[in-house]
Amino acid sequence: QCSRLQSNAKLYLAVFSAVLGNFSFGYSLVYPSPVIPQLKNSDNPQLKMNTEQIAWFGSIFTLGAAAGGLGAMLLNDLIGRKISIMVSAVPSTVGYIVMGAAQVTWMLHLGRFLTGIAGGMTAASIPVYISEISHPKVRGALGSCPQVTAVFGALSLYVLGLVLPWRWLAVVGEFPALLMLLLLCFMPDSPRYLVSCGQRDKALKALEWLRGPNSEFTTEFSRIEFSISSQGKIQWSDLKIPFYYKPILISTLMRFLQQMTGITPILVFLEPIFLKTDVFLEPKYDAALVGIIRLMSVGIAATLMDKAGRKALLYASGFLMFLSTLTMNMYSHNSHCPSGNLTGTMLTQDPAGASAFHAITLIPLISTMVFIFGYAMGWGPITWLLMSEILPLGARGITSGLCVVVSWLTAFVLTHVFMHVVEAYGLFVPFLFFSVVCVVNIIFTAVCVPETRNRSLEEIENYFRTGRKFTILDG
Repeated sequence: QCSRLQSNAKLYLAVFSAVLGNFSFGYSLVYPSPVIPQLKNSDNPQLKMNTEQIAWFGSIFTLGAAAGGLGAMLLNDLIGRKISIMVSAVPSTVGYIVMGAAQVTWMLHLGRFLTGIAGGMTAASIPVYISEISHPKVRGALGSCPQVTAVFGALSLYVLGLVLPWRWLAVVGEFPALLMLLLLCFMPDSPRYLVSCGQRDKALKALEWLRGPNSEFTTEFSRIEFSISSQGKIQWSDLKIPFYYKPILISTLMRFLQQMTGITPILVFLEPIFLKTDVFLEPKYDAALVGIIRLMSVGIAATLMDKAGRKALLYASGFLMFLSTLTMNMYSHNSHCPSGNLTGTMLTQDPAGASAFHAITLIPLISTMVFIFGYAMGWGPITWLLMSEILPLGARGITSGLCVVVSWLTAFVLTHVFMHVVEAYGLFVPFLFFSVVCVVNIIFTAVCVPETRNRSLEEIENYFRTGRKFTILDG
């Protein structure tokens, strides 16, 4: 165990440096959750938000993420995975500076959009970078690191939101991306990317640095060269070939279905949702508890990824999310949670004005915890991991950007519409929709998703090339 840790030490350092971008992403995504209640009660009339402005504040991040994904489609193959990740630090830092100094609402929206661009770039680049520098024995665990660190970033935001005002939350948000930028200056780029660019010597040195001089990196390098030489750059006509269109469709649909579960609006509006459901604790504490559960669940997923397999975790994830959304649907329908003012005040007051506790008010908190637990152990990390595993190298850079664009455009629509639907109909309608989507996800897993546990990237590519087996020929 100790020798394995030593042999992978530099690989772990490279992964840690990259996933600081995912920490920033997770922090940025849920930034509105504690900030909206503070702005709702702001003494500055220029910063007070109505329902439409709050909807934009929550959702415009996802538009920026879609734009960042488009940028990553070009940058991933143009300047490389590592440099693309480093570039994301610019819009992230500028965005937080703008929000920290905001005097009017458009500055808050602009800052959210810029941090969204950074989030989209990291979401498209980091999983690909990690999968290409990792070896099969640890790729499952390391492939879940983007989700783990994104969750840790969100938890950090929830915890800091208990004690810091919203401007200081923006100031703190600047530092993870800057640290990532500094550390990545000393890390190598992806050996597979360097080989595809014809930089053979540089690629060999990068792989030796990642694996160690005493490893069998030359054998692995030969396999990488053989795999890359057998495919070349993707052309539009290639999209008719199953080797290309099957993994592209699977990856894109998984990112679409991942967002359709409702994860983004639930995370972004977590505190307002709890305000809506008469939950017995203050919403900011409930949000922090959910963040802790989310972090625990992705930790469990990381340990099980290479043991239980991807599909088993996707099944369990989809089932848990279905149960929790159905429970929330029934609770909100039967408890007659009133529509209107999603960001208003608590409603659980007895006639004398004292807060009344009822055991049934635990249901929203428990259901949300189960939903987050289910998502974070399957459809959260595995969707990122499978995207980076099954896409052929020739299409990996562009298609990973396409997946991010599809994912975040879907998230934008759901997040923006969510506020208006809840205020018009209550929580019953959106959670009924999310429960139906979870059933679709389980069926999709059974029919379309391959098991990639303990398979090299070259074996996975051969599976889609032959449609039959996870083996490759030695070149």
